[in-house]
Amino acid sequence: MTDKRTERVKMICSLAMLTALAMAADFFLRLPNISGFLTYEPKDVILTIGAFIYGPIAGIVMSLIVCLVEMVTVSTTGPIGLLMNFLASGVFVGIASVIYYRKKTLPRAIIGLVAGSFSMVAIMLLWNYIITPIYQGIPREAVLDLFPTVLIPFNAIKAGLNSALVLFLYKGVVTALRKSKLVPERESADGTNKVMNTVILLSISALIVATMILVLLIFAKII
Repeated sequence: MTDKRTERVKMICSLAMLTALAMAADFFLRLPNISGFLTYEPKDVILTIGAFIYGPIAGIVMSLIVCLVEMVTVSTTGPIGLLMNFLASGVFVGIASVIYYRKKTLPRAIIGLVAGSFSMVAIMLLWNYIITPIYQGIPREAVLDLFPTVLIPFNAIKAGLNSALVLFLYKGVVTALRKSKLVPERESADGTNKVMNTVILLSISALIVATMILVLLIFAKII
């Protein structure tokens, strides 16, 4: 019982530290006002590394905490920004970590990051189509014009850069945590986590399918 309690305390300390690092990346490495309203910050790199270590549930919880703190500190977009940031981070982190956490190999990490990137781009296209006219006060036709010139390139570059940084930094971060005795030599998912990971994967997959259907319906109506 003591060993389990110790491991839980170590996990909480690691997650708290990674969450703090993600917040620091959000605060100090931000590139605001890209194309007028888009912002890049590398917080998803830290959140994904945490999710790779501790699973998608931990990653999504960290994402929510960081996005909430961002809303009341450096962000000026309020609840709308919170929603958009959490959708982007949650989908990217959740998809990538679910695929990797089930079997921790480099090919699975790459597949997970690619799947997370495509999923994030798809989700953000739909939600920018819905939210941007409300936030910016522009017609939806103008948002469609931004798809090929701004929104797709921005989200694709953001996801690709974050994926590359995750692959570059992951081993070093895990090694440092292991040397600090905060992470065991071999991380493994128990049966309960595997079930929860499957539920998360199915939920996000359903969200993506629903998103694609809505996108098709929107374009069909417009065209």
